Amino acid sequence: MIDRLHVHLPFRFVDRYLPFILGHRLQPEVAFLADDLDRPIDSSLQQLAHALSGAGLSTIVHAPFMDLNPGALDPLVRDVSLFRYQQTLDVAATLGASLVVFHPGYDRWRYAGQRRLWIEQSLKFWPPLLKRAEQLKIRMALENIFEEEPTSLVDLVSEVDSDWLGHCFDTGHWNLFGKIALTEWLTALGPRLFHLHLHDNFGDRDAHLPIGEGEIDFPLLFDWLSRYPGHPTLTLEAHSPELLLRSLSAAVDLISGGTPKRQP
Repeated sequence: MIDRLHVHLPFRFVDRYLPFILGHRLQPEVAFLADDLDRPIDSSLQQLAHALSGAGLSTIVHAPFMDLNPGALDPLVRDVSLFRYQQTLDVAATLGASLVVFHPGYDRWRYAGQRRLWIEQSLKFWPPLLKRAEQLKIRMALENIFEEEPTSLVDLVSEVDSDWLGHCFDTGHWNLFGKIALTEWLTALGPRLFHLHLHDNFGDRDAHLPIGEGEIDFPLLFDWLSRYPGHPTLTLEAHSPELLLRSLSAAVDLISGGTPKRQP
């Protein structure tokens, strides 16, 4: 499982943290903002791709998400979202990424609980991207954000029914918003669990603590993963090198069957 582990790396901080990434032989999940995609970044992308491939490190990409919604009722919002997501696939191809993570856009409060409205628009949105993703051999994963249970995401992925579209399970978001048990949620995702985001909190805010430093039962999660027949990738979503190294140490302990040591 160690070989499937990645770490969060905002593209805007690549120059600052790439030596740290390479020095520790960490595989990045490179997160892009919309502003990043509007700048002339081809040369920077090629340099990053060369550095990572030369070090034998794989890459995952996280798409922009602010103001975007692939299930929006407004067609202009969907058009902008499609444009940004197409840009992201192009960036991912340049980096040689195997997977792109997207936010799905559903929030029961904004849709007044009418899940089918969002699903129907989403079913129109994803096929063009999936066609391009298949050409590029890049899988796409939808991340739980405000979902209280996985039904909306499971229904969408099942109805799209493509080997190139699956789930990204975010532990921190589940702990904040989820209303069902951890293993019940994971089991509902079935064979389409492509990726996980690993970070901790105490259920009050999206704190992005190192794993094992909040209230999430990570030993239970890793035990479940050890028996899961698929091979999802994982990303540690820490927001500083210090927090990342603590999270990495805990992850290594858990993968080896131990218990992470809590910070004093």
